[in-house]
Amino acid sequence: MNTKSKKWMIILIGGSILMISLLMILENRGEIFSSNKNTVYDNTEDINSELDMEENTVEEKNEPEDESTNKGDIIEDAGKDFSPGKPVEPSIEEDIPSLAEVFSDYFSIGAAIEPGHTTGLIAELYKKHVNMLVAENSMKPEAIQPTEGNFTWGAADRLVQFAKENGMELRFHTLVWHNQTPDWFFRDNEGKPMIEETDPKKREENKKLLLKRLEEHIRAVVSRYKDDIKSWDVVNEVIEPSDPDGMRNSPWYQITGTEFIETAFRTAREAGGNDIKLYINDYGTDAPAKRDYLYNLVKEMLEKGVPIDGVGHQTHIDIFSPPVSRIIESMKKFAGLGLDNIVTELDMSIYAWNNRSDYGNNIPEHIFDTQARRYQELFEAFKENKDIISAVVFWGITDKYSWLNGFPVRRTNAPLLFDRNYHAKPSFWAVIGSSEPKQ
Repeated sequence: MNTKSKKWMIILIGGSILMISLLMILENRGEIFSSNKNTVYDNTEDINSELDMEENTVEEKNEPEDESTNKGDIIEDAGKDFSPGKPVEPSIEEDIPSLAEVFSDYFSIGAAIEPGHTTGLIAELYKKHVNMLVAENSMKPEAIQPTEGNFTWGAADRLVQFAKENGMELRFHTLVWHNQTPDWFFRDNEGKPMIEETDPKKREENKKLLLKRLEEHIRAVVSRYKDDIKSWDVVNEVIEPSDPDGMRNSPWYQITGTEFIETAFRTAREAGGNDIKLYINDYGTDAPAKRDYLYNLVKEMLEKGVPIDGVGHQTHIDIFSPPVSRIIESMKKFAGLGLDNIVTELDMSIYAWNNRSDYGNNIPEHIFDTQARRYQELFEAFKENKDIISAVVFWGITDKYSWLNGFPVRRTNAPLLFDRNYHAKPSFWAVIGSSEPKQ
């Protein structure tokens, strides 16, 4: 092949490659612009990273970002099909009923909150719909006393101030827990883990030291907030039916037996007086085995004169289980001991517990309908038993910041009454017993 022929061959090959590339680009562009799929931005990781830096706390649940930070991540309503380029903007629906006002003759309506949500648009959602708040993370032991004798009150104080400014009650969560409690509580004077000690004499010394630290923590916290907070989760999640004696085999239990529970309630009463109400809080209290272990523990404590005023039922449920009748049955059992009941951490996952799938942004409409019917059934039962329930508290207020977006796996969940744009879902209208207005 001569030089001239080679040149023409190169030109022809190059031109063919260029034409094929252009055709592929045009085809992909057409595919993108004709797509009916919406993008859902999952900002759980960004949220957690931001709060870790801002508040230096470890989370139990998914922690939300500061609403004043503009990340430019408008998140579309899961399960609804919006046309590309027409995202729904977050806003507060001022013309809909207030949850707190709807249930004012029945019980208080509350929601968990983070300090970063006391300003901005989401703060307005809390102010419109709830009259009770609970700290999602910022009042746990690790947040308040990260190292021995070093109390950090800023985040908790911020929530106290927000509640006072808006005429809301505030619950305290939590004085004692097996998670989010710093390791120093459980180390001896030499810095060694107490649970590893085998010498009986030293084990007894360690028990006294741990109970002393617990008492000092509780006295400091309750003394500071007793005039502003009247409802207290004193101990959290101490029952585990699969562990020895049905008690969670935590460092607290391994070192002190049940003495830490008794010490916590007695110390809280001494520091706060008779005006504050003291609760033992747990999840899965509807399950007969767990309920009965908890009932027997509380009954035993009451017989010893331990000042327990009520039981907190977390009520993290899903759209399939447990039966509402079982939730109420448990509450009635504790009411028989003369105790109050509070629903402390209500949400309703759209997935069954053993289901690890992810709908993404395509949550079927029938799932929202099922959730709405179940929420309606639940609140009808709560209203019928208002004499034994003093408050119903949601674990968050909007799907956007629910901890269930990251637990038990990372995925899109929609467990609350307001969507990612702070708009009322079908469940909201079912709960208040009204039909959703026609658009």
